[in-house]
Amino acid sequence: MSVVSEAFARIVGESGFAGLTGGNIVMLLVAFALLYLAIGRGFEPLLLIPIAFGCLLANLPLSGITSGPVLDALGNETQAGGFLYYMSFGTVKEIYPVIIFMGIGAMTDFTPLLANPITFLLGAAAQLGVFIALFGAMVLGFSVQEAASIAIIGGADGPTSIYLCSKLAPQILGAVAVASYSYMSLVPLIQPPIIKLCTSKADRAITMDKLRPVSKLERILFPIVVTVVTGLILPMSVPLIGVLMFGNLIRECGCADRLSDTAQNAIMNTTTIFLSLTVGATMEADKFLTLGTIKIIVLGLVAFMASTAGGCWFGQLLKGLSGGKINPMIGAAGVSAVPMAARVVQVLCQKENPGHFLLMHAMGPNVAGVIGTAVAAAVMLTLLSH
Repeated sequence: MSVVSEAFARIVGESGFAGLTGGNIVMLLVAFALLYLAIGRGFEPLLLIPIAFGCLLANLPLSGITSGPVLDALGNETQAGGFLYYMSFGTVKEIYPVIIFMGIGAMTDFTPLLANPITFLLGAAAQLGVFIALFGAMVLGFSVQEAASIAIIGGADGPTSIYLCSKLAPQILGAVAVASYSYMSLVPLIQPPIIKLCTSKADRAITMDKLRPVSKLERILFPIVVTVVTGLILPMSVPLIGVLMFGNLIRECGCADRLSDTAQNAIMNTTTIFLSLTVGATMEADKFLTLGTIKIIVLGLVAFMASTAGGCWFGQLLKGLSGGKINPMIGAAGVSAVPMAARVVQVLCQKENPGHFLLMHAMGPNVAGVIGTAVAAAVMLTLLSH
């Protein structure tokens, strides 16, 4: 009987319940909430489900799934690390974000931007929140490198946020990555109230003219020209912009369909799983439940809201300059959450003007925002990485 009781006591002592803390319970509840939003409410399930499950895995005590290897005095491994520890190398070493950019490039149609190049300015204007959050973070006591990493959340571009943060401030990578991907997923909740504050019903009902046709030659030359120009002006932009444009080139050239299909589907989906799981795994209670994390999440929200407003305000300017031919609401799509932000604009347009489809017009600033956020990150890297 004593043998049985000793065995039972050992099992209980080595079970996850023995190491469960209040912080773990809080983070498990956060994981359940994210899973509900993804599965029950349909908020970007391809991102939120693996992020939430990574958070769940990381907060099950004593599993060792996120732990690093045990080393002896000579630095040799005496005990291997956990699965998510090794998988996270692709995130920490900036591999996954760059691969994701290739997939985004292969999935992105830059035709709306080429058909109406002035929307490039809307993508730039929607970076307003990046600079507001930059100064706000410095005021709250973050270093300039940390502030830059937090500020880029305003671009609503998860891979860019991870790429910049891993280079400038890896110590806050978890909080920045989670905030960035969470706000990307919550675009349908966050953006509509801000858009309505910055535009009137008449603004949102403005009908825009049909976009001009774009030739195949323009679509092929665009990724090549953008890579060369941005690469020469901002060499730090090459890993993101260059790979983004490579993905777009294999899409548009017409003779590499197999490569394009692989980049859009197999590689993109696999990398998204790995990246999102490891991002979620950074949400360990002892590292995540801190005052600094709360500040980062609040600053990220401020940045994202300000970027949405900045795009709308510049859209109002273009509406005036164009004689009322530009719907200012498309400026909100200038954040690089593709295509979620453009869909939000389309939904709001349909409520005011059911017969008008604004989606393709909104996609112009939306894809411009991807480039704009990557350029903003490259500028910060150029100024702060030395």
